[in-house]
Amino acid sequence: MSPPQRQQEAYLKLAKPQQKNDPLHRSKILLLGTRRSGKSSILQVLFKNLPSKQTFYLEPTMRVTKHPYDTLIPLEIWDCPGNITVDTLGAPLSEFASIVFVIDIRDLYQQPVVKLVEFIVAACQVNPNINLEVFVHKAEKLQEDDKIENFRQIHERVMDRLVDESPEYEQVPLNFHLTSVYDYTLQEAFSRVIHKLIDSLPYLENLLNVFCSNTSSPKAFLFDTTSKLYVATDASPVDQATHNLCCDYLQMLNSFGPLYKSNAPPQADTPDSAKPSTKAPFYPSASTSLSPSQPVTLTYHLVTPHLALVASLPTPVFEMRRGLVEWNVVWFREGVREIWEVEKERSEGELV
Repeated sequence: MSPPQRQQEAYLKLAKPQQKNDPLHRSKILLLGTRRSGKSSILQVLFKNLPSKQTFYLEPTMRVTKHPYDTLIPLEIWDCPGNITVDTLGAPLSEFASIVFVIDIRDLYQQPVVKLVEFIVAACQVNPNINLEVFVHKAEKLQEDDKIENFRQIHERVMDRLVDESPEYEQVPLNFHLTSVYDYTLQEAFSRVIHKLIDSLPYLENLLNVFCSNTSSPKAFLFDTTSKLYVATDASPVDQATHNLCCDYLQMLNSFGPLYKSNAPPQADTPDSAKPSTKAPFYPSASTSLSPSQPVTLTYHLVTPHLALVASLPTPVFEMRRGLVEWNVVWFREGVREIWEVEKERSEGELV
């Protein structure tokens, strides 16, 4: 096996979500769509680190597959075959917190729209609070004008079909997202899906607001390091260019991260070494400055084993006040870890 292959294998083992036997209360996400719409590609790119160019070779999903994933909260994503129906799903829709329906932007629309409306109507009858998301996917296949027009048509046909079912469905909170596995629109859209499942989101956002205020940071994200989903951000609008830069930076760190480890000295081979270790945990951090024409510095600080703070800072501010930034990171980390512990205890405490 070549060194690059060994590196990739080591990274995949490191990044693979933990699938322990101890059950947790997981927020369930139902991933639906017609055959070849791109459901499995979305799942594999986000949570299994599959390179986007390799999604072409994925086999169609033949049966319902459950994928557990642990981030700030435990998730369980159900990847369903294209011919699944409400009756053949094998579980009541009341069990799911969100439904994500994927439509190929180049599709003829009739079949996926009928299936989507079928699930929306059934879900609303048993769970009026369910989150409903539509990913208009494979957006990279069309030119910008055609992309916008097809997106508009899909939105219009879905809403018309819902109104035909009943006028009351006109008010269903249905969210549409334009996505592709070849850029970070997919991460942006799925991040918004996750936000609705995190009860502690307002507290995380407040911590990020305080961090940005104290450090003069125009934008900060709390990222899940493996999937590159941001579980929270500050109150300022998400600028696509800044989000893309942060994701690129995180991707670069993920590529090289497995090559490094803490250089803390090993414990001595003595009877005392059997005692629990008291050495301080290791929190990697990094920073990079962009080109002189764009005097911005991106900073990375690991907060929990799977969450990291990624922030943009004016380079002069970062260079002059680096100690202040690090001090605020310490307090931010403490706040996030407290919330993370509460979420963990709640997931374990909600076992049936």
